[in-house]
Amino acid sequence: MIVVTVCSTKGGVGKTTLTANLGGILADAGNRVLLVDADIQPTLSSYYPIEARAPEGLHHLVTGGSVEGTISRTAVTNLDIVISDDPDGSLENWVLHTPDGRVRMKHALKGLTGYDIVLIDTQGAVGPLQDVGVLAADLLLSPIPPEILSAREFARGTLGMLDRLRPMQFLGAPLGHLYGIIYRMDHTVDARRVADSLRKATFADSRGAISILETMVPGTVAYREAATARVPVHRWERQRRGSTACALETMTSLVHELLPHVDLPTDLGEV
Repeated sequence: MIVVTVCSTKGGVGKTTLTANLGGILADAGNRVLLVDADIQPTLSSYYPIEARAPEGLHHLVTGGSVEGTISRTAVTNLDIVISDDPDGSLENWVLHTPDGRVRMKHALKGLTGYDIVLIDTQGAVGPLQDVGVLAADLLLSPIPPEILSAREFARGTLGMLDRLRPMQFLGAPLGHLYGIIYRMDHTVDARRVADSLRKATFADSRGAISILETMVPGTVAYREAATARVPVHRWERQRRGSTACALETMTSLVHELLPHVDLPTDLGEV
């Protein structure tokens, strides 16, 4: 089992949509996938219809250190979810004042069986709850819109967060490799310039190895339409005219690059 956390210290960059669609294509490929909504704004919890809701959710997963009673079933075959159930934000305060609070989820997921991949969505702000999701991961994935403010926040905020959390390795929570993915790419000169700068930047200093993926997620309407329809985007857009890759091609490329050990069947677009 591999745990992937989608993170960024900047809100509104596409973390939830990326998490949901990555989970959708992995599940359609036959993998048993668990989504974890670790954001106090429970957008991922309502992204796909829930067919069977568990009595507990994120609050119990973190405070109880157990997945027992926390896993709900979505309408997407092979795709389950731990919903966010902390609307008043009390969980962050609990994590802050509990000595092992930041690593409770990591240890809870170690006992999880029956799943191939866990995908954790995090809040778009620095804080204890974001730390919980980041420290639970084997791999980190950070969407970066190709505009200068987002690129600066990636360099300042997200990488700074890794610096701050790196000492947690001495408590048994080493940080996973960070992959950046250019998200909502368009055809403007400015977007191409920012994307090129990110690819040429050297991030492998004291922060450890950091990679910018070759795969780019285009800023097309298909991702919004699929979210409205509450279906994985690779089902929604199987082909597309023009030079921009369709959603099926984009998500397939992302899986091949991020998780090369995962086999994707050729008939995914026919689901």
